[in-house]
Amino acid sequence: MTSFLPYGRQSVTDDDVAAVVAALRSDWLTTGPEVAAFEADISAWAGGAGVATVSNGTAALHVAYAAAGVGPGDEVIVPPMTFVATASSAVALGARVVFADVTEETFTLDPAAVAEATTERTTVVAAVDYAGHPADYDALRTALDGSDALLLADAAHSIGATYRGRPVGSLADLTTFSFFPTKNLTTAEGGAVATTDPELLKRARRFRNIGLVREPDELRWPDEGGWHQEVHEFGLNYRLPDVLCALGRSQLRRLGDFLARRAELVARYDAALADLPGVLVPGRRQWAAPAWHLYPIRVLDGRRREIYERMRAAGIGVQVNYIPAHWHPAFADLGYRRGSCPVSEAFYAQQLSLPLYPGLRDADQDRVIDALAAALRGVSLRPAA
Repeated sequence: MTSFLPYGRQSVTDDDVAAVVAALRSDWLTTGPEVAAFEADISAWAGGAGVATVSNGTAALHVAYAAAGVGPGDEVIVPPMTFVATASSAVALGARVVFADVTEETFTLDPAAVAEATTERTTVVAAVDYAGHPADYDALRTALDGSDALLLADAAHSIGATYRGRPVGSLADLTTFSFFPTKNLTTAEGGAVATTDPELLKRARRFRNIGLVREPDELRWPDEGGWHQEVHEFGLNYRLPDVLCALGRSQLRRLGDFLARRAELVARYDAALADLPGVLVPGRRQWAAPAWHLYPIRVLDGRRREIYERMRAAGIGVQVNYIPAHWHPAFADLGYRRGSCPVSEAFYAQQLSLPLYPGLRDADQDRVIDALAAALRGVSLRPAA
């Protein structure tokens, strides 16, 4: 039977395994030297921003919002075209989420929609680099003129991307990364928060470490003894252990190769699908060098579900990314309604992610392209025996 092709897959080598084994044999499984080293390595890709590693991408969002001081009574602007955690982690801190629509070409946060949605209660505007394409950060800054709101980049898809020649990680007040297995590098589970603001970095590192304060000059009772530590503001244990940081460091050494292969595959898809009736290829802006976590096509004429099912039956693991966040029952129960973000909702009705990962061979990609063309013709292809 021909193998099933997933939409994303990790790439793990013997070097990655050796790095993890070395960490397991060291004196530190967590809170040790690999953590600081991984943070420094990420910083080099993020334009020199300070970095706090955390246990997963959702934790990164929660930590970033907490570092920004998000709390009850605050508003956080979020695009619907994202995994729900971009919104739900702000709700977990007591904030009200305001959904603002996306642009037609890249399906990233629309600066005009942000300008309209911003109020005196807006604390954070969270842009999402959908599919690995950076949002328009300069335009978003302009949209926030006169507001004290912080700009957050949800860069779960886009580590290694650049915007007008500047690296993701240095574009917003806070940036979050995810290292889930389908992302552009992996630590199995893991994430990070990046910022150029030392105070935000300090708050992020404390929140991910239960809020513990150990610096002698900040303790309220500094003379208790060498064991003494205090919690001044509540945090959570979102630490990423040395074992996983060692995997991340090994993966990060190949990030350039990963991105280059993804770009090659995107170019092959673009060429093969450009004239295929019934689909549209993803758009991009001239000022962006995307990291291409996803290859999101649009299936026209109301055929997305049909094509999804035909492709799956043919052994092609297409996926839909994402259900508009405000459609989830948890948000519907809070009063959010369908129809409020028409660009996002129309895109969702057409969106389909084709397989994209560095280990995808040209022959595998040709199989995806052939299966898509057959599905659009109404032909059901079964995996070959």
